[in-house]
Amino acid sequence: MKLLEGKTAIVTGGSRGIGKSIALLFAQQGCNVAFTDLFYDKIAEETEQELLALGVKAKAYASDASRYDDTVQVVDQIIKEFGGIDILVNNAGITKDTLLMRMTQEQWDAVINVNLKSVFNFTKAAQMTMLKQKGGSIINMSSVVGVSGNAGQSNYSASKAGIIGFTKSIAKELGSRGIRSNAIAPGFIITEMTAKIPEDARKQWEASIPMKRGGLPEEVAKVALFLASDLSSYVSGQVISVCGAMNT
Repeated sequence: MKLLEGKTAIVTGGSRGIGKSIALLFAQQGCNVAFTDLFYDKIAEETEQELLALGVKAKAYASDASRYDDTVQVVDQIIKEFGGIDILVNNAGITKDTLLMRMTQEQWDAVINVNLKSVFNFTKAAQMTMLKQKGGSIINMSSVVGVSGNAGQSNYSASKAGIIGFTKSIAKELGSRGIRSNAIAPGFIITEMTAKIPEDARKQWEASIPMKRGGLPEEVAKVALFLASDLSSYVSGQVISVCGAMNT
């Protein structure tokens, strides 16, 4: 028996990186997957085809996760086409790193809106369906820098810390209806986003990690699978770090 047989998940930012790894692993475990990204481009189309090849229902949706009206519209469409939502993975995220003295209002607002407001948008839009079903799993992608902070990332750290507070609050609000809410805090994960970091800085990062390597998107996806499935049926309001002991 597959862990997510017959369930439906929404994965935001699901075309690439950690989001794609989560979508693929969920599909391998029998889950139907609706995933969103800002554009329906070649990458989204290829991810959609990879998911369909696994024998589940899958569809990519173009949506600006930072805009509430866009989010309500796409969630309504997903519910209409998939019949419900059992799992919500709020994964959409961007970085605009710089020191506070150089940071513009636009850089601050963009990161807060995409990373944090999107979590509010999708959770609010999806909660009514989960309440009617009397069950569901919400998984929010935070970060170790949301726990410990990081110089040059005050906007990103603030957005990811906000996600943790939101996650714990929603767990308390919705727990009586069988809805669980948890966060994952990845450390240094090897993705397109971290590939932009200069090699010397990347080596310095890896040297500071007790496991002496960056993590893989698939390793984050395995924790998401645990939180999405009944294996974690009494786990809610928690933050699980996936960081190779970098943040302990």
